[in-house]
Amino acid sequence: TDEAPVPAGADFDAWVGAAMQAAGCWRNGELAIRLVGSEEGSQLNQDWRDKPGPTNVLAFPPPDLAAAGLPDGLPTEFGDLVICLPVVLREAAEQHKAPLAHLAHLVVHGTLHLLGHTHDAEADTAQMEGLETAVLVALGFSMAFRQSFVRRMLGWSPAPGKTCEADPTAYGLRIAGVMLMVFGFALG
Repeated sequence: TDEAPVPAGADFDAWVGAAMQAAGCWRNGELAIRLVGSEEGSQLNQDWRDKPGPTNVLAFPPPDLAAAGLPDGLPTEFGDLVICLPVVLREAAEQHKAPLAHLAHLVVHGTLHLLGHTHDAEADTAQMEGLETAVLVALGFSMAFRQSFVRRMLGWSPAPGKTCEADPTAYGLRIAGVMLMVFGFALG
């Protein structure tokens, strides 16, 4: 199993909550985030998307609880995010982003998918990227994501060895394999 550092300062609760609010979702509920290594990430990507190798984030919408005959009044189940941390850290290095900023971006991105946003069509992509950028700027990742958004729109990329945001030098918890977090939200 891969070992990967969770960047210091990771605040999954704030990232998910900000994405939900920006998308206009004010319901209470639960969302699970699972951090996995490359091996499990590869297996999940193959099983669910029929694609080889790990991907950065997978979003699994919730089951239809009403169709399952469960009682009314249960908290809203928003779904599950699976994040392959070694991929996130590799991409952050390749894209000259701080690992914390890239992890936050993928949590926001995955949350928006669970709320029904897509990037299948160009208009959907622009709307989703606009929401992502607004959320990340509001969360304090302003320089990295303003510059990243502008570069994407203009087709620019950073010079080799240059970053938009200083990389944090301290890393917190190290994981081997899996971490599961479930967040309950009371928004509004």
